[in-house]
Amino acid sequence: MEPAESTPLAPVPSHPQQNTEEPNAALPVPPAIPAARLDTPATSSPAEKSDNGSPKKGWPKGKKRKKPLKDNTAPRQPLTGYVRFLNDRREQFRAENPNMPFAEITKVLAAEWSALPPEQKQQYLTAAEQDRERYLQELAAYKQTEAYRIFNEQQANRKPKDDGEETLQGSENDLLGYDIPIFTEEFLDHNKSREAELRQLRKSNTDYEQQNATIQTYLAGLHSAIDKLSVETQQQRSNNVALQQHLQHLRTAFTNMFASIQIPGLDAPTIDNIDSYMVKVLAFVKEDPQSPIVNSVRNAVSRLNLQA
Repeated sequence: MEPAESTPLAPVPSHPQQNTEEPNAALPVPPAIPAARLDTPATSSPAEKSDNGSPKKGWPKGKKRKKPLKDNTAPRQPLTGYVRFLNDRREQFRAENPNMPFAEITKVLAAEWSALPPEQKQQYLTAAEQDRERYLQELAAYKQTEAYRIFNEQQANRKPKDDGEETLQGSENDLLGYDIPIFTEEFLDHNKSREAELRQLRKSNTDYEQQNATIQTYLAGLHSAIDKLSVETQQQRSNNVALQQHLQHLRTAFTNMFASIQIPGLDAPTIDNIDSYMVKVLAFVKEDPQSPIVNSVRNAVSRLNLQA
C-alpha cells in the first residue's frame, strides 16, 4: 500500500442477504500522515507536558529570580524530625560510602527514616516539637521588638515587583533560614559546620544536665537536712517550754517553803529574788552546818514536792 494515495469510499451494494454489521470490512484505509506534517511543531510538545497532559509547572525560562528579603535578627527556624535524622546520619554514612552520590545518600537515608523503629523516630520528633515550641516563643517575643518593626518597614519600602515577576524560595532554605542552594558543596560545608556546632551544643547540654543532676541531688540532701533540723528545733522548743514551766514551779515551791523559815541576814524570799536567795542559803549552810536553822531547811526540803 502506498501511503500517499487515498482510496475513495465505494458505495455499498444493498443485498438483502448481506450483514451490514460486519466490522469495517468495506471501509477504506485512512490515508497516511505526510512526513511534512510529522515535522511540524505542535503548540505543546510531549516534553512540555506532564503525564496527565497538563503543562509542567516550573520557573519560566529567562526570568530572573528575586531573592527574598532576609531578616537576620529573627529567631532561628526549627528543624523537623526528618532533617534532624539526616544531620545525625549523613556524615557517618558519607564516611562509610565515600563514592556514593549525594542524591543516592539522601534516598538511602530517607528509606532508613521510613524503616526507623517508632521509639527511635519519636526521639527526633520530640526534639523537633520542643524546637518548634522554642521558635514560637522566641518569635512571639521578637515581634515585640524594634528590630521586627524595622524589618517590616524595609519590606514595605521594597520596590514593587514587575507584572508577572515572582520570587522563589526553596523549602529547604525556609527551613534552615539561610539562602544557600541545596545539594551543593556550599550547602554541605554549611551543613558540616552546623552539625559540628550541634554536637558541641549537645555535649555542653549533656554536661549541664549532669551538673544539674548533681545540684538536684545536693539540694535534695539540703532539703532533707532542713526538714530534720526543723523537726528537732520544734522538739527543742517544746522541751524549753516544759523546762521553763518546771523552773517556775520550783521557784514557787521554794518561795513558799522558805517564807516560813527565818534565816539571819536574809530578806524574805519572793518569786523575783528566789534565785539569789537560794545562793545565799547555800552559803549559810556551808558556814554553819550544825545550826538548828540548817536542820529546819533540811526537813523542809525533804518534804518539798519537786514534781511539776
